[in-house]
Amino acid sequence: MALVLVLAATIWGVGWAMKAPRRHRLAMIGLLLLAVVLLQLVLPQGHPIREATGGSAVVWLVLAGIVALLYGYGMLLGRLRRRGAPVEAPAGTAGSTPATMRPAELDRYARHIMLREIGGPGQKALRKSRVLVLGAGGLGSPVLLYLAAAGVGTIGIIDDDVVDNSNLQRQIIHADARIGMPKVFSAQIALEALNPFVTIRPYYRRLTEDIAPALFADYDLIVDGTDNFDTRYLANRIAVSLGKPLISGAMSQWEGQISLFHPQAGTPCYECIFPTRPAPGLAPSCAEAGVVAPLPGVIGAMMALEVIKHLAGAGQGLGGRMLIHDALFAETRTIALRKRPDCPTCAAG
Repeated sequence: MALVLVLAATIWGVGWAMKAPRRHRLAMIGLLLLAVVLLQLVLPQGHPIREATGGSAVVWLVLAGIVALLYGYGMLLGRLRRRGAPVEAPAGTAGSTPATMRPAELDRYARHIMLREIGGPGQKALRKSRVLVLGAGGLGSPVLLYLAAAGVGTIGIIDDDVVDNSNLQRQIIHADARIGMPKVFSAQIALEALNPFVTIRPYYRRLTEDIAPALFADYDLIVDGTDNFDTRYLANRIAVSLGKPLISGAMSQWEGQISLFHPQAGTPCYECIFPTRPAPGLAPSCAEAGVVAPLPGVIGAMMALEVIKHLAGAGQGLGGRMLIHDALFAETRTIALRKRPDCPTCAAG
């Protein structure tokens, strides 16, 4: 057995000295191993050459299997790195090329890169994207956590509330030690601890008509996880005026709903579906009606999934459809949505 190992080392060393390609050296060692296995199978038991090369084919077959597994693993890692690396622009082409992902990022996002629908290009698209999340409460918590975990490059958070003890039953991004802290800063702490490769922009203020246009303009996609109709209608108007896609979610008690509003892509806007505000008492907030603890996680995770699909160009999104989830009876369904010709927000184009 030692003789075979010496021969293999010699082949590798001579090949290295002659600057032979690595694959050629591996091929030569593979031929040597194949010859040894054939000798073990052809020569009779006790033959001197067979004894000098290990005496049995089993040990060489096991060794070959281990080497093949290690080589396959190395090939897979190399493929993932190539898929995650940026495509170099041709010489003289205008525009900047995104920086190469660091090895730690490639390892972190490997499960995304392996997906055919995302791959390296999709992960790079996530890395370059900027997403603004309205609200860091029940829906905002899972949305923010999953967007950060998925590698969305820049995440903005706007909220004017502070962490309260009653929030912690469902707002999983916050912690007991941060009660009294503004939610945007509490969320920033959690997100930066989760993924140091993303940029978090906290805005400790209420979304108003005067700041919304400039704020929305700096982002690629808006996620509305707020719990009041003033903000929902405002976010819809500004998103439509700037041509920004808006993913909106809402929930109460045991039920939640999600849709993607983007009239410029042919979908209705929020006001097409909800032209008037509900009468007082018909749509109570979570504080008034209650909400089961995991429901924001379910709906918020679905919202984050729709964001990732939209940014990476994967699958079919919820444009023109609304997903409704009834947690009490474990039912999920979608309904078709249509634009309203007289919608004051998007009918004019």
